[in-house]
Parts: sequence; structure tokens; C-alpha cells
Amino acid sequence: MVNRKELNPDRSPGAAFGARLRSLREARGWTQEELGGRMGYSGQHISAVETGRKPPTKHFSQDADIAFGRVGGADTFEREWNELRNGSLLEGFPEYVGYESRAVEIRLYNVGIVPGLLQTPQYARVLADSAVRRGAITPDQADERVSFLAERQAALVRQQPPMLFVVLDESCIRRPVGGAAVMDAQLAHLVAFAEQPNTLLQVAPYDIGERRSFDLPVNLLTLPDRSVICYAESQAQGNLERDSPSVLPILTAYHQLQAESLSQAASVAMIRQA
Repeated sequence: MVNRKELNPDRSPGAAFGARLRSLREARGWTQEELGGRMGYSGQHISAVETGRKPPTKHFSQDADIAFGRVGGADTFEREWNELRNGSLLEGFPEYVGYESRAVEIRLYNVGIVPGLLQTPQYARVLADSAVRRGAITPDQADERVSFLAERQAALVRQQPPMLFVVLDESCIRRPVGGAAVMDAQLAHLVAFAEQPNTLLQVAPYDIGERRSFDLPVNLLTLPDRSVICYAESQAQGNLERDSPSVLPILTAYHQLQAESLSQAASVAMIRQA
């Protein structure tokens, strides 16, 4: 076939997805336009996914399963998409999210950006769209990022919700994101969060200086068996710790940070002022 691009499924998970899509399509004798018609996409879109120029989305994967009659099977495109999405996340994060949904206590510390579990949809969308403009992710991946965050937030709304302890570096409330309207709504959401019976919100002000015990975001989870795990990440790598000798000093440092931070009442007053 003229202009047929050879695919290497070993190049990446996305390439493997595209190669499998092409293989199943050709096994049925369908052109890209014919498959696109069955799925509601253009032939160019099918080509872009097959060659790895466009990443698949959850909806695309579900539509492919319907077109190929694989819904409910053990080897669906949606399952492959989930593995692909998790593979694009920092190491340890997919496992962390699984623990997060059943934790009885969650302790968060963030610098510069309000942590995901406390973000409004508008604030999250601004961050995702900014990543698109920088070329870091595609528009479809931005949609999936916002949807994934909503799923994490929804998982915490249960009959016995976890206790949430949150310490925000002052930069989280001072750094403008998305303009005045978005930022005002986000700050109002933080105030409402602090009023919940299962939450404690504190701000670590700039003037604590060197007494701030963390320079990077930290997430600590207490599980139903009272074991504690820690997830911390840099710009390029995430790390999940489950070993008590490694986690307990981090928990101690978190308590020290809470002691240096403003009380919840003083924190809410600062947020209202901001």
C-alpha cells in the first residue's frame, strides 16, 4: 500500500495501541474511513491514532470496543487505554490513587498550586489548558486530566469520609491562576472546605522561613489498618513509600509543619483577605 507507515508496537504503549487498532481493522477488511464511520470519527483521526500522532481517549477506546464487538471482554481497548494512561503518570501515582480512595486520613502539603483534591473544576481546567498551550499535553489529554481529578474527588464523598488535613504554602493562595474570577472562586472553595467537620486547613506563611519542613509537595495516607504511606514527587519522578522507618520521619516533619503554620481561623482570615 502506498504511503503505508510501518508500525513498531514495541516503541511505546501508544504505538502498541495503534498497531493493535490497525491489525484488527485490517483483519476485518475495513479502511480507515470505514472504521471511522462506525466509530463516529474521520479516517484521518483513525490514521493519527494508528500511527501514534494522536493519543487515544477514553471515549475513543470505548467506541473502538463497540465497533469491534469487544465490550465486556477481558482484552478491551478501554482496559489498554487505562494502562496507557497510568503509564503516562509519574511512577507510584496510580497505586497512590488506589490507596487514596480508601484512606481514613489524608494529609497534604502543597507549594504554589492548590492540591488537586481541593481544586475547583475551573481552576483545574486553567491548569490543564495551560499545559496544552505549552505543548506538554494534547487537548484530549487535558480533558482526561480534569475528568480524572473529578473522579478522585468523587471517591472521597462517602458515608464515612476521611479526615483531610491540608497545609498550603502561602504561595498557593498568592499565586494568581486563571484571573480574578477563577481565583476568587477557588479561594471561596477553600473557605468552604475549612468549614467541613472532617477537615483542617492551615496556611504555612512565608515568614516561617527555614522552619518550613518541606520544599516539595507531600501526601500522607493513613489506611484502615492504621498503616501510613507517603507519596512525594518532583517535576519528573514520583515515589511511593510504605516502609514505616522511611515514612514515620516524614509524618513527624508534617506535624512540625502544622505546629509552625497558622491556625485554621487565622488561615481562613488570610484566605479571605487574599
